[in-house]
Amino acid sequence: MRRLLAILTLVFVLGLGNTALAEIQWHETNREMTGKSLNDPLTSDGVKIYGSNGTITIVTPKRITVRVYTILGQVVSRATLQPGTSELRLGSRGIYLVRIGSLTQKVAI
Repeated sequence: MRRLLAILTLVFVLGLGNTALAEIQWHETNREMTGKSLNDPLTSDGVKIYGSNGTITIVTPKRITVRVYTILGQVVSRATLQPGTSELRLGSRGIYLVRIGSLTQKVAI
């Protein structure tokens, strides 16, 4: 009985974690990327990906579809970004995988 209760509690807690991650939103910004970030930007078709200070920043000259995953493969965000600079502020630091089309980039924040 205790084991079943522990499993149900774990499933409930993990379910709440997924809900919290689904509420993370991308925000467009007019801010230019200046200085060096901790990660070298990825440049593919003019798309740059930066990670610093708990934020993933993408600069793109065209409309793109982006997906962000935790290192364990859990989806953090799925979005279509318009041309310009967009930021995704994450609640926890760590290593994330950013996928744009067939291109995947590791970002540490």
